[in-house]
Amino acid sequence: MTLNEIMDMLYGIFRTTGVFNFQLKLIIMWGIGSLFMYLAIAKKYEPLLLLPIGFGIFIVNFPLVPLMGHSHGHAQLLQIFYHYGLEWEVIPCIIFLGLGAMTDFGPLIANPRTLLIGAGAQLGVFITFTGTVIAGFTLKEAASVGIIGGADGPTTVYLTQHLAPQLLGPNALAAYSYMAMVPLIQPPIMRLMTSVEERKIRMRQLRAVSRQEKILFPLVTAGIIALLVPSVIPLMG
Repeated sequence: MTLNEIMDMLYGIFRTTGVFNFQLKLIIMWGIGSLFMYLAIAKKYEPLLLLPIGFGIFIVNFPLVPLMGHSHGHAQLLQIFYHYGLEWEVIPCIIFLGLGAMTDFGPLIANPRTLLIGAGAQLGVFITFTGTVIAGFTLKEAASVGIIGGADGPTTVYLTQHLAPQLLGPNALAAYSYMAMVPLIQPPIMRLMTSVEERKIRMRQLRAVSRQEKILFPLVTAGIIALLVPSVIPLMG
Protein backbone atom coordinates (compact mmCIF):
# COMPACT_ATOMS: atom_id res chain seq x y z
CA MET A 1 0.00 0.00 0.00
CA THR A 2 1.43 3.32 -1.06
CA LEU A 3 1.67 6.41 1.11
CA ASN A 4 -1.06 8.13 -0.94
CA GLU A 5 -3.42 5.20 -0.41
CA ILE A 6 -2.75 5.27 3.32
CA MET A 7 -3.40 9.01 3.43
CA ASP A 8 -6.61 8.58 1.43
CA MET A 9 -7.76 5.88 3.82
CA LEU A 10 -7.00 8.02 6.86
CA TYR A 11 -8.74 10.99 5.27
CA GLY A 12 -11.78 8.83 4.56
CA ILE A 13 -11.89 7.78 8.20
CA PHE A 14 -11.50 11.39 9.29
CA ARG A 15 -14.47 12.40 7.11
CA THR A 16 -16.70 10.08 9.15
CA THR A 17 -15.84 11.77 12.45
CA GLY A 18 -17.76 14.49 14.20
CA VAL A 19 -14.68 16.72 14.11
CA PHE A 20 -14.77 16.88 10.29
CA ASN A 21 -18.51 17.60 10.25
CA PHE A 22 -18.43 20.10 13.10
CA GLN A 23 -20.35 23.38 12.66
CA LEU A 24 -20.09 26.47 14.83
CA LYS A 25 -23.87 26.71 15.21
CA LEU A 26 -23.74 23.52 17.28
CA ILE A 27 -21.99 25.46 20.03
CA ILE A 28 -25.10 27.62 20.43
CA MET A 29 -27.25 24.53 20.98
CA TRP A 30 -24.71 23.11 23.43
CA GLY A 31 -24.94 26.38 25.33
CA ILE A 32 -28.75 26.22 25.44
CA GLY A 33 -28.70 22.61 26.60
CA SER A 34 -26.07 23.38 29.23
CA LEU A 35 -28.10 26.34 30.49
CA PHE A 36 -31.18 24.16 30.95
CA MET A 37 -29.17 21.53 32.81
CA TYR A 38 -27.59 24.21 35.00
CA LEU A 39 -30.99 25.65 35.92
CA ALA A 40 -32.29 22.17 36.71
CA ILE A 41 -29.33 21.06 38.82
CA ALA A 42 -28.04 24.25 40.43
CA LYS A 43 -31.23 26.30 40.69
CA LYS A 44 -33.72 23.41 41.05
CA TYR A 45 -35.99 24.91 38.38
CA GLU A 46 -38.30 22.05 37.37
CA PRO A 47 -35.51 19.44 37.21
CA LEU A 48 -37.89 16.75 35.94
CA LEU A 49 -38.45 18.89 32.85
CA LEU A 50 -35.33 20.94 32.28
CA LEU A 51 -32.74 18.23 32.94
CA PRO A 52 -33.92 15.77 30.26
CA ILE A 53 -34.70 18.60 27.85
CA GLY A 54 -31.26 20.12 28.35
CA PHE A 55 -29.45 16.81 28.04
CA GLY A 56 -31.47 15.96 24.93
CA ILE A 57 -30.56 19.28 23.31
CA PHE A 58 -26.92 18.73 24.19
CA ILE A 59 -26.55 15.15 22.98
CA VAL A 60 -28.46 15.37 19.69
CA ASN A 61 -26.44 18.36 18.52
CA PHE A 62 -23.26 16.41 17.98
CA PRO A 63 -22.40 15.77 14.33
CA LEU A 64 -23.49 12.45 12.83
CA VAL A 65 -25.00 11.04 16.04
CA PRO A 66 -27.15 8.02 15.06
CA LEU A 67 -30.28 9.00 16.97
CA MET A 68 -32.84 10.20 14.42
CA GLY A 69 -33.65 8.63 11.09
CA HIS A 70 -32.91 5.12 9.85
CA SER A 71 -29.73 3.12 9.48
CA HIS A 72 -29.52 -0.04 7.36
CA GLY A 73 -33.29 -0.17 7.24
CA HIS A 74 -33.72 0.06 11.02
CA ALA A 75 -35.06 3.01 12.97
CA GLN A 76 -32.59 4.72 15.26
CA LEU A 77 -33.22 5.31 18.96
CA LEU A 78 -35.06 8.64 18.97
CA GLN A 79 -36.89 7.73 15.78
CA ILE A 80 -38.36 4.75 17.63
CA PHE A 81 -39.50 6.98 20.50
CA TYR A 82 -40.93 9.48 18.02
CA HIS A 83 -42.82 6.85 16.06
CA TYR A 84 -44.30 4.85 18.91
CA GLY A 85 -44.47 7.64 21.47
CA LEU A 86 -45.72 10.60 19.44
CA GLU A 87 -47.11 9.33 16.16
CA TRP A 88 -49.03 6.66 18.07
CA GLU A 89 -49.89 9.33 20.69
CA VAL A 90 -48.75 7.19 23.61
CA ILE A 91 -46.48 9.68 25.39
CA PRO A 92 -49.07 12.49 25.84
CA CYS A 93 -51.51 9.97 27.31
CA ILE A 94 -48.90 8.61 29.72
CA ILE A 95 -47.97 12.15 30.81
CA PHE A 96 -51.60 12.99 31.49
CA LEU A 97 -52.03 9.73 33.39
CA GLY A 98 -49.14 10.72 35.64
CA LEU A 99 -50.42 14.25 36.10
CA GLY A 100 -53.89 13.00 36.95
CA ALA A 101 -52.53 10.55 39.50
CA MET A 102 -50.62 13.35 41.25
CA THR A 103 -53.40 15.95 41.15
CA ASP A 104 -55.40 16.74 44.28
CA PHE A 105 -58.81 18.08 43.28
CA GLY A 106 -59.77 18.74 46.89
CA PRO A 107 -59.25 22.54 46.88
CA LEU A 108 -61.16 22.84 43.60
CA ILE A 109 -64.09 20.77 44.85
CA ALA A 110 -64.18 22.75 48.09
CA ASN A 111 -64.13 26.07 46.24
CA PRO A 112 -65.41 25.69 42.64
CA ARG A 113 -64.88 29.40 42.00
CA THR A 114 -61.18 28.67 41.57
CA LEU A 115 -62.13 27.27 38.16
CA LEU A 116 -61.99 30.88 37.01
CA ILE A 117 -58.26 30.93 37.73
CA GLY A 118 -57.76 28.02 35.37
CA ALA A 119 -60.05 29.62 32.82
CA GLY A 120 -57.81 32.66 32.86
CA ALA A 121 -55.03 30.55 31.35
CA GLN A 122 -57.18 30.09 28.27
CA LEU A 123 -56.87 33.80 27.60
CA GLY A 124 -53.23 33.09 26.85
CA VAL A 125 -54.29 30.60 24.18
CA PHE A 126 -56.29 33.18 22.25
CA ILE A 127 -53.69 35.92 22.63
CA THR A 128 -50.94 33.60 21.39
CA PHE A 129 -53.13 32.29 18.57
CA THR A 130 -53.96 35.80 17.38
CA GLY A 131 -50.35 36.93 17.52
CA THR A 132 -49.20 33.86 15.61
CA VAL A 133 -51.76 34.43 12.84
CA ILE A 134 -50.63 38.04 12.55
CA ALA A 135 -47.04 36.79 12.29
CA GLY A 136 -47.99 34.89 9.13
CA PHE A 137 -48.56 31.31 10.28
CA THR A 138 -51.44 29.24 8.92
CA LEU A 139 -54.50 28.69 11.10
CA LYS A 140 -53.47 25.12 11.94
CA GLU A 141 -49.94 26.19 12.79
CA ALA A 142 -51.26 29.10 14.85
CA ALA A 143 -53.59 26.76 16.75
CA SER A 144 -50.73 24.39 17.58
CA VAL A 145 -48.61 27.32 18.79
CA GLY A 146 -51.48 29.04 20.58
CA ILE A 147 -52.18 26.08 22.83
CA ILE A 148 -48.78 26.75 24.44
CA GLY A 149 -50.41 29.82 25.98
CA GLY A 150 -52.49 27.52 28.15
CA ALA A 151 -49.31 26.20 29.82
CA ASP A 152 -50.18 22.63 28.87
CA GLY A 153 -47.31 20.57 27.49
CA PRO A 154 -49.05 17.25 26.73
CA THR A 155 -51.91 19.00 24.94
CA THR A 156 -49.38 20.98 22.92
CA VAL A 157 -47.69 17.77 21.79
CA TYR A 158 -51.02 16.09 21.03
CA LEU A 159 -52.49 19.01 19.08
CA THR A 160 -49.31 19.81 17.18
CA GLN A 161 -48.97 16.19 16.08
CA HIS A 162 -52.41 16.46 14.50
CA LEU A 163 -52.35 19.99 13.08
CA ALA A 164 -48.74 20.93 12.36
CA PRO A 165 -46.34 18.01 12.88
CA GLN A 166 -43.51 20.02 11.29
CA LEU A 167 -43.61 22.28 14.38
CA LEU A 168 -43.57 19.47 16.92
CA GLY A 169 -39.96 19.96 18.00
CA PRO A 170 -39.99 23.73 18.57
CA ASN A 171 -43.51 23.67 20.04
CA ALA A 172 -42.71 20.95 22.57
CA LEU A 173 -39.48 22.69 23.53
CA ALA A 174 -41.22 26.05 23.90
CA ALA A 175 -44.10 24.62 25.93
CA TYR A 176 -42.03 22.69 28.45
CA SER A 177 -39.31 25.33 28.72
CA TYR A 178 -41.92 28.00 29.31
CA MET A 179 -43.57 25.97 32.08
CA ALA A 180 -40.24 25.12 33.65
CA MET A 181 -39.33 28.80 33.73
CA VAL A 182 -42.44 29.71 35.76
CA PRO A 183 -40.46 29.76 39.06
CA LEU A 184 -38.17 32.30 37.42
CA ILE A 185 -40.90 34.40 35.82
CA GLN A 186 -43.54 34.47 38.56
CA PRO A 187 -41.73 36.08 41.54
CA PRO A 188 -41.10 39.52 39.99
CA ILE A 189 -44.67 39.62 38.64
CA MET A 190 -46.08 38.65 42.04
CA ARG A 191 -43.99 41.31 43.78
CA LEU A 192 -45.17 43.88 41.26
CA MET A 193 -48.88 43.12 41.58
CA THR A 194 -49.26 42.27 45.28
CA SER A 195 -48.33 43.84 48.58
CA VAL A 196 -46.20 42.25 51.28
CA GLU A 197 -49.30 41.76 53.44
CA GLU A 198 -51.16 40.01 50.62
CA ARG A 199 -48.26 37.66 50.01
CA LYS A 200 -48.34 36.64 53.68
CA ILE A 201 -51.94 35.40 53.44
CA ARG A 202 -52.10 31.64 53.95
CA MET A 203 -54.56 29.97 51.60
CA ARG A 204 -56.60 27.38 53.46
CA GLN A 205 -59.03 24.84 52.10
CA LEU A 206 -62.60 25.93 52.86
CA ARG A 207 -63.87 22.52 53.92
CA ALA A 208 -62.86 18.91 54.10
CA VAL A 209 -63.55 17.01 50.88
CA SER A 210 -64.73 13.44 51.21
CA ARG A 211 -63.13 10.49 49.45
CA GLN A 212 -66.37 9.87 47.58
CA GLU A 213 -66.30 13.40 46.14
CA LYS A 214 -62.70 12.97 45.00
CA ILE A 215 -63.61 9.73 43.21
CA LEU A 216 -66.79 11.03 41.60
CA PHE A 217 -65.37 14.36 40.44
CA PRO A 218 -62.97 13.04 37.74
CA LEU A 219 -65.49 10.40 36.64
CA VAL A 220 -68.30 12.91 36.18
CA THR A 221 -65.97 15.44 34.55
CA ALA A 222 -64.58 12.86 32.12
CA GLY A 223 -68.10 11.71 31.26
CA ILE A 224 -69.29 15.22 30.46
CA ILE A 225 -66.22 15.97 28.34
CA ALA A 226 -66.59 12.63 26.54
CA LEU A 227 -70.11 13.61 25.53
CA LEU A 228 -69.08 17.08 24.39
CA VAL A 229 -65.67 16.43 22.79
CA PRO A 230 -65.14 12.69 22.22
CA SER A 231 -61.83 13.16 20.38
CA VAL A 232 -59.97 14.27 23.53
CA ILE A 233 -60.79 11.17 25.56
CA PRO A 234 -57.29 9.66 25.01
CA LEU A 235 -55.92 12.64 26.96
CA MET A 236 -58.64 12.47 29.60
CA GLY A 237 -57.95 8.78 30.19
